[in-house]
Amino acid sequence: MAFIDYYEVLGIKKDASSDEVKKAYRKLARKYHPDLNPDDQEAKAKFQQLNEAQEVLTDPEKRKQYDKYGENWKHAEQYEQAQRAQSQYQQSSGYGGGGGSNWQDYSGNFDEGQFSDFFESLFGSRSGGGRQSVFKGQDYNAELSLSLREAYTTHQQTFTVNGKHVRITVNAGIAQGQKIKLKGYGGPGTNGGPAGDLYLTFHINEDPVFRREGDNLYLKQDIDLYTAVLGGEVTLETLSGQVKLKVKPGTQNGTTVRLKGKGFPVYKKEGEFGNLYVSFNVKLPTGLSDKQKELFEQLAKS
Repeated sequence: MAFIDYYEVLGIKKDASSDEVKKAYRKLARKYHPDLNPDDQEAKAKFQQLNEAQEVLTDPEKRKQYDKYGENWKHAEQYEQAQRAQSQYQQSSGYGGGGGSNWQDYSGNFDEGQFSDFFESLFGSRSGGGRQSVFKGQDYNAELSLSLREAYTTHQQTFTVNGKHVRITVNAGIAQGQKIKLKGYGGPGTNGGPAGDLYLTFHINEDPVFRREGDNLYLKQDIDLYTAVLGGEVTLETLSGQVKLKVKPGTQNGTTVRLKGKGFPVYKKEGEFGNLYVSFNVKLPTGLSDKQKELFEQLAKS
């Protein structure tokens, strides 16, 4: 996989603070967000790079590894494990005694060739049949955006991570910020080790009609003055279809009623739903005729 300069991706300097990293990310993420660039593969790829850059540069430990090892930063854990193993090996075998170890020759930036030579010198080449250390591959992180209505139903999603096509089933009721692990979809292992894992975080986009809080939904419903005063019935569009709701006579503006079980599905609990809370917004009539105004005046005097 080609090396990505995270600082260049975000358009910041290497000494940028964590707040400056976040600010640059928010600005560019809005510009390249998939919801604002549908069917634009370049924007989608850029958005993924921004997420990866933000994740690494706002994590002090990952940023330290990235700054130290450059394009080999994802191998930092394996390198440091091998460093500890070499130190233990030297102590147990008597190497490096008295004269000290020359291990520091391997510190700092190094290229892929040096990295490979380092492991061969420590554990032996494959052809030589020497000892080899097995390491799990790098874990990956990705974000998947869903609409509220997609999150309402169990469905399948297909996406690509580092050239691998991944198909998953998303269970109804998935929450904003919820993270799942996809075992074996991370980076390849070292010396036959297992592949890393993919940690997928879900982003649920805001809906223009419904507001979600946990498993409950909230909806504002307009009613006219006459229905509010005299009572009546309104038809609501819910995520599960149309329902008819009675309006009591004398309903005040802002009155909220609860529709039990008409909210959001509870994650991995089939048949369980939250509630839907409907707040009435009483719309005053406009453009009244003289006759209608006269009737209101009569009401005011009575």
